[in-house]
Amino acid sequence: MLLITETDALAGFCARLASAPYITVDTEFMREKTYWPILCLVQLAGPDEAAVVDAQAPGIDLAPLMALMADPKVLKVFHAARQDIEIFYHLSGKIPAPLFDTQVAAMVCGFGDSVGYETLATKLARARIDKSMRFTDWSHRPLSEKQLHYALSDVTHLRVAYEKLQEMLDKSDRTRWVEEEMAILTNPATYKPEPYEAWRRLKVRSTNAKFLSVLRELAAWRDLAAQDKDVPRNRILRDDALLNIAAHAPKSEADLFNTRGLGRNGFSPAMKDGILAAVEKAREREAECVALLDEKVELPRGLAPVVDLLKVLLKLKCESNDVAQRLVASSGDLEQIAADDDADVPALHGWRREVFGDDALALKHGKLALAVKNKNISLVPLESASRKAAANG
Repeated sequence: MLLITETDALAGFCARLASAPYITVDTEFMREKTYWPILCLVQLAGPDEAAVVDAQAPGIDLAPLMALMADPKVLKVFHAARQDIEIFYHLSGKIPAPLFDTQVAAMVCGFGDSVGYETLATKLARARIDKSMRFTDWSHRPLSEKQLHYALSDVTHLRVAYEKLQEMLDKSDRTRWVEEEMAILTNPATYKPEPYEAWRRLKVRSTNAKFLSVLRELAAWRDLAAQDKDVPRNRILRDDALLNIAAHAPKSEADLFNTRGLGRNGFSPAMKDGILAAVEKAREREAECVALLDEKVELPRGLAPVVDLLKVLLKLKCESNDVAQRLVASSGDLEQIAADDDADVPALHGWRREVFGDDALALKHGKLALAVKNKNISLVPLESASRKAAANG
């Protein structure tokens, strides 16, 4: 096993990998005490060799690694890439490219929704992953032999999984499906925290514009403060406290400290001023939250059964095409399709429209029906059926 702890060794290893057609990549990081992830290890494998890079080794410069990640001649293969890519983007300002995500490819190839690496390694590489190191402290040194073996297995078995998935994609002519999905993962906007979107994480059901306006401002303030101090959001203000403040919208220091579950202890002057300023700003921007409420359009009366039919069609089409339902359309997408033929949802664009979207619109407009025959559901084009009946009549 190769453990890299020095810059020269890293540069030499990356130089060798630069001639490979692809490399497999994984990371180990810690995030419990910080806003931004702390990179601990990077595991790399080419077709013929593999190594673990100790990103916390004293004096090591990761520049050769970042150059390799940006090399357009080398395909970077990850599994469930989003968090790994976020780390590289935060450290270097660049997204590893070109990119291949085996989790996305597995969904395209019929392995189900969000298939895990262990499942993929078992099915495609016939490997058994030792899960005992899954929750290890990757920042602790020295690393044990068992930890290093576990970390390295995340990229060695990935080689086999990638090669077999790529073969399956070539045979089914679905490579472009995966390429469309990679456009999301290679978009820098995917990894830039948007403070004014932070409130959505709380998943509140309220339709009160005043409450939502205060919640949005408070969540944005908390997110920016957490980024600045590099601490988890809840270290700034807990979710329950945030919701209580949003509900009461305090106008003064006294109002703030009278909010249930809060007290003067633990509130610095800057924190108090930040909260009250956010509440005041929310009053000025309340009209914007009326527009936010309009984003969630209530399903018109009578369309719920149409959505149910679309769900059956989605399941049928995904099973017949051996692709994960989650990759094609969400429940929200189906509701939008039921309400609007021109809904701007992924299911009505690209390969998804070919697999599902066109038939969804045909079903919605009575040009296609679902029938049960021999205990199986099948699709019946109604126009051709009516023409046949007319000819026979």
